[in-house]
Amino acid sequence: MHILHHGGATGVTGSCHQLVTDSDASLLIDCGLFQGDEQTQNLSVDFPIESLNALILTHVHLDHVGRLPWLLAAGYDGPIYCSKPSAALLPLVLEDAFRLTFSRDAKRLSAYLDRVSRQLRPLDYKVWYPLYQTTQHQVRVRLQRAGHILGSAYVEIDVCHQHTRASRRVVFSGDLGARYTPLLPAPKSPYRADWLVLESTYGDRQHTGRSQRKARLREAIQRALRNQGTVLIPAFSMGRTQELLYELEEILHTYADKPVHDGLDWSQLPVILDSPLASKITECYRTLQPWWNEEAHQRLRQGRRPLAFEQLLKVESHDAHLRMLHHLASSARPAVVIAGSGMCQSGRIVNYLKRMLPDPRHAVLFVGYQASGTPGRHIQQYGPQGGYVDLDDARVDIRAQIDTLSGYSAHADQQGLVQFVKGMRHKPHTLHLVHGEVSARQALAGALRDQIPALNVTKIVT
Repeated sequence: MHILHHGGATGVTGSCHQLVTDSDASLLIDCGLFQGDEQTQNLSVDFPIESLNALILTHVHLDHVGRLPWLLAAGYDGPIYCSKPSAALLPLVLEDAFRLTFSRDAKRLSAYLDRVSRQLRPLDYKVWYPLYQTTQHQVRVRLQRAGHILGSAYVEIDVCHQHTRASRRVVFSGDLGARYTPLLPAPKSPYRADWLVLESTYGDRQHTGRSQRKARLREAIQRALRNQGTVLIPAFSMGRTQELLYELEEILHTYADKPVHDGLDWSQLPVILDSPLASKITECYRTLQPWWNEEAHQRLRQGRRPLAFEQLLKVESHDAHLRMLHHLASSARPAVVIAGSGMCQSGRIVNYLKRMLPDPRHAVLFVGYQASGTPGRHIQQYGPQGGYVDLDDARVDIRAQIDTLSGYSAHADQQGLVQFVKGMRHKPHTLHLVHGEVSARQALAGALRDQIPALNVTKIVT
């Protein structure tokens, strides 16, 4: 038995890991798109798929599912497993990605989505399911909640020898959520892992606490609004947008009658969601309330609407987007705008940035990871120096205020990742650190060795 990495092993995008259980049998965990500097990598499936018996999706972010069209085009026609919430969200994500990267032809899109639907096998959490059987092994899978986005899972694979009944447990973390992620329960450690493939996105840092995070969000908004400007928040349509709406609703509810600036109180502040995909996903999130955490259910019982509050305005059409952009850029009407894409590579956020970055009244607030080589990373790096960024082949000077709230990451920090391993009763002897830059993987490897003396790993692959 061995593991092959076809993406996501040395960077943070393109996750794709193959567990080979027999000479002629294997399974695939995720099949993600490369982003940022990693976009130059070949998207075609350049590894043999004849032995693939199953594809398991940890969650529906594009860096974990975006290469699915290439996998199907290569001939994969086996089952696609994921959690039930992920199965509800997946068509929305795949449709948008297909239109952007392949074709807007309605027939081709419909055929693609129909094929995915036929192959899709939604699973409950916490239940073992048989995957396949060979002359040597029985292989089964169990999904556990990962706390990253709604529907996210870490994957337990049990490989049991047919004759000796000895088993090996392989755990793929997918993306693990930070503690206190809005709407979601925190991930719990598995009982056992012989082999562990662990993400390391933030393996070299600690996040701020939730109360500090919310206070910083409120302060960042207040700073921009004092200048009668707009707060631009680039955010992915899936996960981050819903977390932000949840926390903004809490701020607006708590400070409803408090002034945010002269002549303006929080109850008058519009929150503008300018992303058709994010709007669709947010509506889908609302239908998936059984998978929300207890805190969110408590708010619902109080009559609150965490993802559909009164001050939330949704911008759907392109014409409406252009009108909103002109209004906010030319008026002194404070507002908060959430738009995609999260790394500022495409989407409506680019139009806002081109119009508002040169104006010091406005602010850009980053609440998620910005991969190397993306416009978002360049704005983070060069904005505080009064630099510039290239957007749509044009140089845009950065005069707006640039802020980053690291605590809003949906990824566990170093301590969260260490705790995930520490909480296992039977700890792994082989550990693959993936989904992180070199410094993050190395720092996490050191922290695991230092903080878990009982971790008797024979190999840490970084």
